[in-house]
Amino acid sequence: MRQVVGLLVLAMIAMLLRSTALSSLAARGVVIDVLALATAIWALRNGETWGSTFGFVLGLGADLDAAHWLGRHALALALMGYAVGRLGRTLVRDSARTQFVVLFVCTLIHQVWSAAFEFGGSPGFPYAVGRVALAAVVTALLGTLLLGIVRRMTGHPLFGHAVLDSGSSN
Repeated sequence: MRQVVGLLVLAMIAMLLRSTALSSLAARGVVIDVLALATAIWALRNGETWGSTFGFVLGLGADLDAAHWLGRHALALALMGYAVGRLGRTLVRDSARTQFVVLFVCTLIHQVWSAAFEFGGSPGFPYAVGRVALAAVVTALLGTLLLGIVRRMTGHPLFGHAVLDSGSSN
C-alpha cells in the first residue's frame, strides 16, 4: 500500500512540475524532462516491476494532460522503468557517475522518442538534435545534483546495494 501511495504522490508532483514551473523554462529552450527523471529514480529505488508500473502511470497521466496520441509517453516510460529497474540490480546505484549516465541515457531516449512525433512542427533537424542534447545534459546534471543533496541531507544511501550475484542461494 505504501508503494502505491508513493507512486501516486510522486506521479502527481512530477505532473504538476511539468505543467507549471518547468513549462516556463521549456518556453525559453531549457527542457528538464521530469518524466524521465522521476521514472529513472523510482525504478532505481524500487526495481523493474514498480519502475514499469510507475512509468506507465506517469506516462498515461502525461498523455491525458497533453493533446496527442494516448499511450505515447506511457509506452516509452514503462519500458524505461523496466530497463532501469532491471539494470539497477547490477549497478552501483549510489554512485554519482552511474546516476548521471542513467539519467542522461533515459532522458536522451525519452526526448528522441518525443521528438520523433513532433518533428513535423519543429524548425528542423539541427534544432531537434540541439534540444534533445540540451535536455539530456540539463536533466542528468540536475537529477544527479538533486540526488546528491538528498543523500547528504538524509545521511544514508538512497538506493541500497546492488545484487551482484543473483543466482546464489545465500
